[in-house]
Amino acid sequence: MTTATGSKQQPLLVLGKITEILDAFSFDKPTMTLGDIQQVTGIPTSTVQRLVTNLVSQGFLDRNGDGIRIGVRMAYWAATATKDLDVLSIVNPVLKEVRDLTTETTCFFRPEQQYRVCIAIAETRHALRRDMYVGKVIPLNVGSASRVLLAYDSELAERILAGTLESMTSDSITEADDLRAALVQTRSDGYAITTGERESGASGISAPVFDSAADVIGAITISGPTVRMPESRCEDWVELLVSHAEQITRTLGGRYPA
Repeated sequence: MTTATGSKQQPLLVLGKITEILDAFSFDKPTMTLGDIQQVTGIPTSTVQRLVTNLVSQGFLDRNGDGIRIGVRMAYWAATATKDLDVLSIVNPVLKEVRDLTTETTCFFRPEQQYRVCIAIAETRHALRRDMYVGKVIPLNVGSASRVLLAYDSELAERILAGTLESMTSDSITEADDLRAALVQTRSDGYAITTGERESGASGISAPVFDSAADVIGAITISGPTVRMPESRCEDWVELLVSHAEQITRTLGGRYPA
């Protein structure tokens, strides 16, 4: 016999399992098999199969052969949910969290014509820091954030590559072919690490943030003196930064480009 309390708990248990299944998908694993989902969630195989079948029928998930991914229909709901959402209200808490985890300055940049602009910042508490503030304008051919923004916006990249590439330090990329190759590598990696391109003795690591149309809308960046951020330290922070960029993207209802 099912009690009244039990009948109320059952739908919640099912919703919890559905949430686990949907949360199993990430930018690193946008497509998974039933076996993959079962392994990530730990939900029994028969339950995963039943719930996935129902989710596919309702458009929450899409299926192509053995491959399962988040349904395109979700993008329509996400776009409605985030229509009037303040991007900065989502970005700022994430920047502070990353700053506290790394102790380094964390920023959010968006492209504006041939530049990138800092629109949010969580500053390091170290006395030695890079010169950064909200509203700072930087050319789009230097630094890790620029590289990420161009790597995921081919039209903008072509405009920048067709123009004069500014030199801010001896390590700035000023040749179109070199920058083009760097953008291809960034797109392949899903992030960018640079040292000394915008400012000598300074390093940066950046990851992209996307909207519901899978267009890049900004880059989240950790930056600081190279003495505290050598390449090995930047590499250690890749997973942390990419996961937080993904968090912003998901909260904004965004999706990763195919």
